[in-house]
This record gives sequence, C-alpha cells and structure tokens, in this order.
Amino acid sequence: MAGKSRGAALTIFALVFVLLAISDFLKPFHLDPNAGFVFLGTKLSGTRNQVIGPLFGVCLLIYAYGIWTMRRYALPVAYIYTGWVAVNMVLFSIKTRNEPTHPSPLFAIASLVIGIGIPLATAIILSRRSADLT
Repeated sequence: MAGKSRGAALTIFALVFVLLAISDFLKPFHLDPNAGFVFLGTKLSGTRNQVIGPLFGVCLLIYAYGIWTMRRYALPVAYIYTGWVAVNMVLFSIKTRNEPTHPSPLFAIASLVIGIGIPLATAIILSRRSADLT
C-alpha cells in the first residue's frame, strides 16, 4: 500500500463483508429456520443452499481482502456486487410480494437502502481512492 491508509469507512466496510461471508457460510446449518441463501430472488434450500451459500461466502472474503489490502480488483467487484445485490433484492421482493411472511413496506425500504447503500458506498469510495489501489 506504500503508506496509504484505507481509512475508517473502507475498514468498516471490509469487516461488514467478512460478517456477510460468515453469514453465508452458516446458511447451510439452518441456525435460523427461515435462513437460506437468496439467489436471483429465490431463497434456496437443500443442496443448492449448501453449495451456493458458502461459495458466495468465499467470494465475499476475497472481496473483503481486496478492500482491506486496497487491491485494484476490488473496484470492479464493488460495482458488480452492487448490481447483484440490487437485482437480487428487487427479484426477491417481486417473488415474495404475495406471501404471508412478506415484510412490511417500511422494512423492505430500509433493507433496500442498507442492502444497496453499503455496497454502493464502498464502490464510490474505492472509485475515489482508485489511485491508491495496487
């Protein structure tokens, strides 16, 4: 990094992505009966959940490492991940809108703001710091 600090925001975001990775690794263990990895708007179960959840966990750990060490590859990953989250959340909202367990509109809006806001903020900060990425 040649003496460049990643700063508080990127440090926090890297740690958030590590926590998300841990969450994805735990999905197959059904610690929460409603937990399941959501892939293209569909909550997975069974073998698909056991494979795809941890696979995305590995991807998030690699992404978090890229943020933590200020690697150049983290920048395109940030935008790809932001787009992925947006598409995934919108599809999930559409697919579950008629289910009795569908969250309230306020909860859905808060989830969208946080779910898209953190990855987008990470992408914006990495873009502004692109000269510092190695």
